[in-house]
Amino acid sequence: MTDIRYLAPSTLDDAVRAFAATEGARILAGGTDLLVQMRSGAIRPAAIIDIKKIEEMTAISEGADGSFTIGAAVSGAALAEHPRFGQAWPGVLEAVNLIGSTQVQGRASPGGNLCNGSPAGDSVPAMVAAGAVVTVQGPNGRRQMPVEAVPKGPGRTNLAPGEILVSFTLPARSKGSADAYLRMIPRTEMDIAVVGLGVSLTLEGGTVTAARVGLGAVAPTVLLVADAAKALIGSKLDDAALEAAAAACRAACNPINDKRGTIAYRIKAAGVLLKRTAMIAAERAKGT
Repeated sequence: MTDIRYLAPSTLDDAVRAFAATEGARILAGGTDLLVQMRSGAIRPAAIIDIKKIEEMTAISEGADGSFTIGAAVSGAALAEHPRFGQAWPGVLEAVNLIGSTQVQGRASPGGNLCNGSPAGDSVPAMVAAGAVVTVQGPNGRRQMPVEAVPKGPGRTNLAPGEILVSFTLPARSKGSADAYLRMIPRTEMDIAVVGLGVSLTLEGGTVTAARVGLGAVAPTVLLVADAAKALIGSKLDDAALEAAAAACRAACNPINDKRGTIAYRIKAAGVLLKRTAMIAAERAKGT
């Protein structure tokens, strides 16, 4: 049995070179998925490339316009301690802080949550609803892509060979804007989502002028449900608009039966969560 190489580069360029040059290498951000997979025997990487010593990967920066850039290896705990992020993006923060226990949140990162490729990753629907854009870097340089374009299927992403997720950028918030995230789980804590749903919206005079809806755990990848957002925009979140948006979420579902929930249950829960999450986001928006 060959040994596993451990590398901890201090620059992103060095990390990209090492990752691209080593077939079977894996990136270590928090390690809360990677180490579990290794211990179970599901994977045995040829090399582990630890990105936590790269400053850009662990930084949280706020732009002059109010946007935020979050390094791919920033932990949920570090994000929760930021003095302003939770005010701008409470839904994203509550989603990130549902990844595992309090102890796990000290290590787990939204970058790892996205690149693990799970359709049920909690932070992903909230990031999709937020309109987050990721920066990736590989042998051919840097590029950006929306979060919803990253997942390809369970355990797979659309990152090119040798590419590493560098950061998330969340746009500036306008007045009257807020977001929220809810999930349905079999237990009260520390379980995998049966359905996860994020909503981000903007209110002007009580009318929704912008919206995005991210839906997780009901298809091979997390979904951006454009029809649900379309149903909300122009409404005052009356019952008819909420039901139309809920119907769009139900229609977008392509779930499986498993021990956590049936197909029918997941589809129904998606509509229920849309209504609840939209109202929470709207109440928050009224206070901004």
